[in-house]
Parts: sequence; structure tokens; C-alpha cells
Amino acid sequence: MKKVIMCSADVHEKNISVAIAVHREASVAKDYPYTMKGRQKLLSDLKTLAEKNQADRIVVVYEASSLGYGFYDDCRTAGVECHVLAPTRMAKSAQDRKRKSDRWDAKKMMELLRGHVLAGNELPSVWVPDHQLRDDRELVRTRIDIGEKKSAVKAQVQMLLKRTRAKRPPEFKNWTLAYRAWLKKVALPAGTRTALDSLLRQLHHLEEESDQMDAVIETLSQTPRYLELVEALQKVKGVGVLASIVYLTEMGDLSRFANRRKVGAYLGLAPACYESGEASDRKGHITRQGPSRLRKILCQAVWSRVRCDEQERVAYERIVSRNPKHKKIAVVACMRRLGILLWHKGMEAKAAA
Repeated sequence: MKKVIMCSADVHEKNISVAIAVHREASVAKDYPYTMKGRQKLLSDLKTLAEKNQADRIVVVYEASSLGYGFYDDCRTAGVECHVLAPTRMAKSAQDRKRKSDRWDAKKMMELLRGHVLAGNELPSVWVPDHQLRDDRELVRTRIDIGEKKSAVKAQVQMLLKRTRAKRPPEFKNWTLAYRAWLKKVALPAGTRTALDSLLRQLHHLEEESDQMDAVIETLSQTPRYLELVEALQKVKGVGVLASIVYLTEMGDLSRFANRRKVGAYLGLAPACYESGEASDRKGHITRQGPSRLRKILCQAVWSRVRCDEQERVAYERIVSRNPKHKKIAVVACMRRLGILLWHKGMEAKAAA
């Protein structure tokens, strides 16, 4: 068996702590600056070590983090095999939780890497999106963030009115044009009036930004990469352009999911499992792993479907009828069904293309 150079890296904004091992030999700890020169030096050292030991394979692993996939791209550009590990899928003992250092993390990742290379164990790695999908995600996630900021400002306005005991006229519904006009002229103390005007200006600015982002996302949905998929997903009641684009960018390549159970697990809508011994059917709350943005969009779409789709309403009411307190459980079940339905629609569109 030919030798393999293994490197586990704990990547931070300023430095990289690595553990480097040659096949079955003991690992050596090193530190490199997280700069272009530092990363190039690390990859150069790995290649030099491979030549010295006549190794035909170099494998690098590191944990996914807020730094994105820059180090992964550097490795791939240099022709080095690289895997990005999912922190949520890495088993940690009680001792590991009490002991935290960069070199300790690199050592634990080295153990996983050795098991993968030498014994064929599966790595808890994540799927890495291509550059275009990463760029599209930044755009779509910004639109989602703007929506959350709008909701936060609206909540601030409502709380300000409650604190000042200003009652909305019963003939006005929240956030209609008439309600907004009333907000601009309602009598309030000077300081409170200034605060409310500031919140209304913030809301107006966020709504303008939201409209601009919606126009850009509409253009994105018409590109060859998304056009047929978006059209297929929009045939599902309650799903519009934004929901379709959020689903496609967060899910990535739909064909990477083998079945509906994999889809439900990725969405974080599968129940946690606590089974041991004679307890063979103990399920807990949903795992909430995966993209939370997508779960929020699915939740919004489900409520639209419950209102406008008879079949969805029947499914929702069937669960609620068993126990009126289980409305949230019914919504989660409908979210999972919708997520899987959209996956099927997307796969059918890809097969027909």
C-alpha cells in the first residue's frame, strides 16, 4: 500500500493549526499564518513531504466555519484532495467538551482522517457548492435578511405603540396604506414621535431595498441555470419565485439526495431518535439541522397552502383533529411534505431537461 500524506487543519481568521502525518507515523503539529503566503507555504510543505516519502496522495481536512470555502479552493487549485467536515456530525465526548484548543481540534480531526484513509471509515464531510451557487446564495440570503429586518422594525413600531397606549383605529388593518398614514399623524410625545418617525424611515428604506432585491432575484430566476426548475416549483400552490430560488440555492444539487428521507434529514425536519435496549420507538423533537432560512420559507409557504389548497388543509386538519394542541406538529409535518414535494418536482424537471 502506497503512503498517504494526511493533514488536519483547524482554520481561523489569523492562523492555521495543523497536524501532519505520513501514513501510520505519528502526527506533527505546526502553525501557519492564514494568509495567501501562509496557505501556499503549507501546501508546498505537503507536496515536498509527499515527494520525500514517495507518497502518491495528499489528503487535507478542516472544519466548516464562517470563513467559507477559501481554503478548500486553495487545496483544489493546488491539486490536493480536500474535505470540509461538518462540526454537527463530529462525535464529541464529555472530555472533548471540557478540553478545547486549536491543536487538540486538529488532533481529533487527524483521528477521523486516519480512519478514513486507512480503514475506509466515512468522513462526516459536507457537500461543497460551486462558485456560482455560492454567489447566488449570497444574493438570496441578503434578501432573506432584509425581510427579517423589516419584520423586526415592524415589531418595534408595534411595541412602541403599546408602551404609549396608542390604539390603532379598528377600521385599519396592520400595515395598509391607511394604517401607515395614521402612524404618520398619530399624536405622541415629542421624543416618542421622533422615535416613531425614525422607525418608519428605516422601514421605508428596507422596503425599497427589498423591492430592488426582488427584481434582481426575478432576473436570476430567468437564467438557464434556474429557469426550468423555478417554473416546475412554482406549479406547487403557495410557492412563488422567492421561495423557489431560496429552495434551489439552499438545497444545491438536488440529485445528491438519494431519497425523501435524506431530504427531510437535510432540512432538519426529521425527528431526533433516542432508542436503546427495549425502547425501540422513541422519537424526539425535530433536529433543526440544515438551513434555517429554508425552514422559515417552507413555514410561510405551508400557511399559504393551508389557506388556498384544499388537499393541504385536509392534511393539516387531520393531524390537528387528533389533538388540538398539536398545531405546530401539523405545520412541521406539512413543511416536510412540501420540502419533499419540491424535491420531486425539481428532479422531474431535471430529468425532462
